[in-house]
Amino acid sequence: MLDAIVSPPLPINEPVFSYAPGSPERAKLKEALRTMSAAPVDIPMWIDGKEVRTGNTLEVRSPHNHSLLLGHVHQGSVEHVHMAIEAAKRAQADWAALSWADRSGIFLKAAELLAGPYRSVLNGATMLGQSKTAHQAEIDSACELIDFFRFNVHYAQRIASEQPQSSAGVWNMLEPRPLEGFVLAATPFNFTAIAGNLPTAPALMGNTVVWKPSALATYSAYFLVELFKEAGLPNGVINVVQGSPEPIVNACLDHPDLAGVHFTGSTPVFQTMWKRVGANMARYKSYPRLVGETGGKDFVFAHRSADVEALAVALVRGAYEYQGQKCSAASRAYIPASIWPKLRARLVDLIGEIKMGDVSDFRNFMGAVIGEASFRRMDEHIQLAKASSETQVLAGGTCDKTKGFFVAPTLVETTNPAHVLMERELFGPLLCVWVYPDADEEKALDLCDSTSPYALTGALFSQDRGFLLRASRRLRFAAGNLYINDKPTGAVVGQQPFGGGRASGTNDKAGSVLNLYRWISPRTVKENFTPPKSLAYPFMTDE
Repeated sequence: MLDAIVSPPLPINEPVFSYAPGSPERAKLKEALRTMSAAPVDIPMWIDGKEVRTGNTLEVRSPHNHSLLLGHVHQGSVEHVHMAIEAAKRAQADWAALSWADRSGIFLKAAELLAGPYRSVLNGATMLGQSKTAHQAEIDSACELIDFFRFNVHYAQRIASEQPQSSAGVWNMLEPRPLEGFVLAATPFNFTAIAGNLPTAPALMGNTVVWKPSALATYSAYFLVELFKEAGLPNGVINVVQGSPEPIVNACLDHPDLAGVHFTGSTPVFQTMWKRVGANMARYKSYPRLVGETGGKDFVFAHRSADVEALAVALVRGAYEYQGQKCSAASRAYIPASIWPKLRARLVDLIGEIKMGDVSDFRNFMGAVIGEASFRRMDEHIQLAKASSETQVLAGGTCDKTKGFFVAPTLVETTNPAHVLMERELFGPLLCVWVYPDADEEKALDLCDSTSPYALTGALFSQDRGFLLRASRRLRFAAGNLYINDKPTGAVVGQQPFGGGRASGTNDKAGSVLNLYRWISPRTVKENFTPPKSLAYPFMTDE
C-alpha cells in the first residue's frame, strides 16, 4: 500500500474489563445476552466468501440451559471440503502477493472491532454457547483474541525484518514465503480465542485456510466469521466447513495440497491425524507442518513452606474456573503431610462458597460442562472415586443434567499416587490430591514427573528458594509452562507463550513469534552486482 518501511502500533495487552455492578460494560453485555437469547441464528458454512447452506441442520443449545435454542448449524460433507480447498487454492496467489503490512491491517482492524462493538457480541456468544462466566469470556473471547491479532502482527514484522548479512558486491535477502498449499485449522470448543487464532495466524503469514470449528462451538464461530467479514478479509482466505469431524478432517489430510495442520484438541485425535499424514507422505506436494496442542494432566506441587492461603486459592481457581475445561486446568496436586490438614479445611470451605448455574447470572462462579459426553465422563469418574478404597471424595461429587450439564466442583484425596484420577485427563471440575510424607519429597517429585504422559502446565508453591530451584530442575520437561506461586492457568499472549511437550503437543508456543515461524517457508535470494566473467580462479595462475 505504501512505499515505506512501516511500523504497526506497538502491541499492548488488552485491559480486562471488570463487569462490576454499574459499569457500562456490564450493561452492554447484559443487553447482548438478552438480545441473543431471544434470537436464534441460522449458521451457514462460509466458502469463498459465500454463505453455504445445506438444509441439513443440527440444533445449537446452551449447555447450562437445555431449553435455550441458540441456532441451527448447517452440516457439510466431503464435497464442501473440496469446495473449500479449491477456494483456498484460488485465493492463495493474490493473498500471498500482498505485503505483510497489507495483510496485517485486516487483523489490526479485527482487533479494534473486537475491542469495541464486537466485544459484547463475542463475549455473549461464548457465555451462551460455551457456558463461560462473564470474566472467563472476557479474558478469552475478548482480551486474548485481541492480543493474538495485535501481537501476531508485531511478530510478523519481526520475521519480515530478519535479514541475512551481505558481503561486498552482494545483496542477500530472506523472503518469508507462505507454505505451498492450504492449511487445515481444527479448533476446540473451550477457547474462542484459540478458534480465532488457529486459522488467522497462518493467514497472516500469507497462507489460505480451511477451518473446521468444533461442533460444540459453532455459535461463537459464527460471530467470528462476521468479525472477519467486517474487518475486510478477502474471499477464500479462510473457509469454514461444518459437519462430522472425521470425514471433513480426513478429506483435508488426504489432499495432495495439504501444507499444514494447526490443531488444538485431544491427544488421541492428533495422534490419529499424525498417522494419517505419515501414511500419505508420498502423495503430498510438500511435507506438511503439524502444529498441535493436545491437552494435559496439569500438576500443582507444594512444599512444606508454601503459603497455604495462596495455595488454596490457586487450586480452587486453577481446578474449577470454566468447569476445569482448560487444557491447563489443575487436576492433580502433590501436597506435603505437614500442611495438608490446614489446606484441606480451607479447600473444602472455598469449594463450599462456589455458586454454579446459568452464567447469565453474574453471581455464579461456574457454569455447565460443554455437553452430554463430558457430563457422562465426569459422572463415571466421580462414581469411581466414590467406589474406590483408594480415594475419598472430600467435596462436591454430584452431577445433575435436569436443566443443564452441571457437575459440582469435586475434590478427591487418594492414597495411590498412580491412581487413574492422578494420570488420566478428564477435562472437568475434578481435582485429585495425593498427600506425601515431607521426608519423601524427592520420591514425590519423581512421581509428579512420571505419572502422567502429558507435559503442558504445572505449578510450584514454596517460600524456599532452594526447593524451587531443585524442583524446577527436576521437573524441567514435565511442563511447557511452569508457574511459581501461581495457578497453572491463565497464560497471557506476549507474556507466557503457551504450549507443552510429551503428549501435550508440539510446543510451538501460541502467542509468540515461534508459532508464526511454522507458517512460513523462507526463500533466500542472492543478488550479485558484479558477477565474475572469467572461468579461472586466482590459484590457477602460473608461478
